[in-house]
Amino acid sequence: MSSFTSALITIPTILNIVGIMLLLWWTSRRRGDDAQAETTGHVWDEDLREYNNPLPRWWLGLFVLTVVFGLVYLVVYKNWSEASQYEAQSRQAEAVLARTFAPYEKVSVDALEHDAAALRVGKNLFLNNCAGCHGSDARGAPGFPNLTDKDWLWGGAPDTVLASIRDGRAGVMPAWKPVLGDDGVEDMLTYVMSLSGRKLPAGNAAAGKQKFAEICAACHGADGKGNPLLGAPNLTDTMWLHGGALKTIRETIAYGRQGQMPAHLERLGEVRTKLLAAYVLSLGGEPEAQSAVASAEVAKTKTCVVAVNAAPVP
Repeated sequence: MSSFTSALITIPTILNIVGIMLLLWWTSRRRGDDAQAETTGHVWDEDLREYNNPLPRWWLGLFVLTVVFGLVYLVVYKNWSEASQYEAQSRQAEAVLARTFAPYEKVSVDALEHDAAALRVGKNLFLNNCAGCHGSDARGAPGFPNLTDKDWLWGGAPDTVLASIRDGRAGVMPAWKPVLGDDGVEDMLTYVMSLSGRKLPAGNAAAGKQKFAEICAACHGADGKGNPLLGAPNLTDTMWLHGGALKTIRETIAYGRQGQMPAHLERLGEVRTKLLAAYVLSLGGEPEAQSAVASAEVAKTKTCVVAVNAAPVP
């Protein structure tokens, strides 16, 4: 809250409280005995007069209490703000999270990958931080990798996957239409399709192969099997990051692609990125890790069911 806004609220409030106290003091004064009592000048039925008597003491006492409450509330309000409340709640939450993640601080990704409790935590982290792009089932979408297979653009070693999550990745596929022209794009498309066993009637595969060796092999390799050091995909399998339809691949060759995996270390910290890496690696088909998570989930569900059934009926 700005100082101007605070003053705009505080100063009128204090002036109002001072004014109320003066009014209370004025109305509580005794104005002589009953013979000289002051009247308001209002008369009904010829002899029924309205006197200007002080307010009852009990009423004044309650009014004073409300003023005291207002002063206390003002002091508390001056020391409170939404930002300070948010910071306090954040500190409490971080303390709870620190206790949760402490057991995994010095454990390697390899060990965490086979720890059912760690994988449950990693799954929650994934759903909260990664599912927006990769999907809640981690199967990805066009432009977002499927994490449930073992096809890794940058490599699937634990340290490599951890580095991808910690530091992020940036992938760039240049647009080749200005270099190849329309016919050259079709020739390249035909050759690229042939690498994965798909045959096309259009395009000159031999010409595409020559162009591939000149401009594409530097990233994808002479055999088209890709290069994890550059994040260049393997073109000889049937897994396509942006989709395997002819139209999509043609657009990729002609206009290029750009992809960005954000870095998560600064936001999540060292331990949480390790837990995420362990969970992502467990999605790649390792039976032991998957069965451990499944068993833990079943046990958790059974515990909840037992607790519900054991609860007394109201």
